[in-house]
Amino acid sequence: MNDLEAVLERVTEDRLRAAAHAVADIPSPTGREAPLARLLAARLSAAGFSAQPQYLDEFQANAVGRLRGAGGGEDLMLYAPIDTLTTGQSELDVPWIGPELRPDMLAEARDEGPFVSGLGASNPKGHAACLLVLAEALGEVRPALAGDVVVAFGAGGMPTNAVEAPGYPARANTGHGAGCSFLLERGWHTDHAVIAKPGDFVAHDEVGLCWFEIAVPGIHTYAGSRHRLPYRNPIVAAADVVTRLERWLAGYPARHRTATAAPQGVIGSIAGGWERMLAVTPAACRIRVDLRIAPGTKPLAVKRELAAFLAEIDPALELEMVLAVPGTSTPPDSRIVRTAIEAWERTSGRSHDPAPDNSGATDANILRARGIPTARVGMPKVASAGFDVDFSRGMNTVDVRAMRRLCEVLARTALSITGKEAA
Repeated sequence: MNDLEAVLERVTEDRLRAAAHAVADIPSPTGREAPLARLLAARLSAAGFSAQPQYLDEFQANAVGRLRGAGGGEDLMLYAPIDTLTTGQSELDVPWIGPELRPDMLAEARDEGPFVSGLGASNPKGHAACLLVLAEALGEVRPALAGDVVVAFGAGGMPTNAVEAPGYPARANTGHGAGCSFLLERGWHTDHAVIAKPGDFVAHDEVGLCWFEIAVPGIHTYAGSRHRLPYRNPIVAAADVVTRLERWLAGYPARHRTATAAPQGVIGSIAGGWERMLAVTPAACRIRVDLRIAPGTKPLAVKRELAAFLAEIDPALELEMVLAVPGTSTPPDSRIVRTAIEAWERTSGRSHDPAPDNSGATDANILRARGIPTARVGMPKVASAGFDVDFSRGMNTVDVRAMRRLCEVLARTALSITGKEAA
């Protein structure tokens, strides 16, 4: 039995199911990842990795560990984020996620035939569970390695700012790759990286994302004086802006399409006025937009494109860019991309075709921007006749059989990059 066979023999569906339960049962909304990071670091240590939780602050932490090779080879990082986009708390998620929290929206793992469901059970926790089980298998087998295998779990991988609620401290360094950036700043660099995130393909590039705030001006006045004083309700004006902006966003992908990306945009938030004081109009209404940008597109170029469109609607509209994470690319002929594709083809038994029209951003942008050639590989979106798969279900349900296939892709990639025969 060779090293690959020995590792894969230990990556069983039972172990993967148990790992999916373990990580999904620990709440880890963005900014509150430390308890899960401690569990992951402890399990990496028990598997023979030199591992630690890496705290950004009291509440946020990464988990990272290193399995050392003999030296003389190249190092590989296997990376996955661990924070969930929503919190699993009804007082924070409802009504925006829906009228109530379904069972799959709670941090309580459940078995549903070949599936495990629970908050983030697929994205990101099912992918993180794959890395954990693979790391434990590598620690048990101790294959002959020339380079090091680094396994890292990152805080703040979701595209979200800090939760604003009692018990959640106000912080600016939350989400948008904060944990990944901190990890690399503290010296955890490798020659190559693979990020495990959804998608049954190997990707060599990612879109980036920009967030914009559009301020619609108005006049603060009183309902009883509407007929006596100057009146301009920015909420009403914002309705026209939103309608026209939505049409502009629908045509945005065609203007920025690449061979692999079809960047999208959405209006994610509108704020204006006091909910406690409906007798008055506000002096401004705020619209916030997430606009994805293709690799190689500069954030300022997209800002100017949006600003020109808004000026046609109303020159009084104000635009600010409040977030920018540029898209990145690793050369498709790089060693890590070629190796990951070969591993995917050997595992799936078919040739790999690049997936088009992608618009999801991940921490791969952070890794590549810091100089680490990175490939992305993951699992397909879950599908079942037993339940409707909406966005949340896709995030919260993982197929254990797909986890096993992803582990094989990752194992083949890791041993090809770091194994002694690859040195």
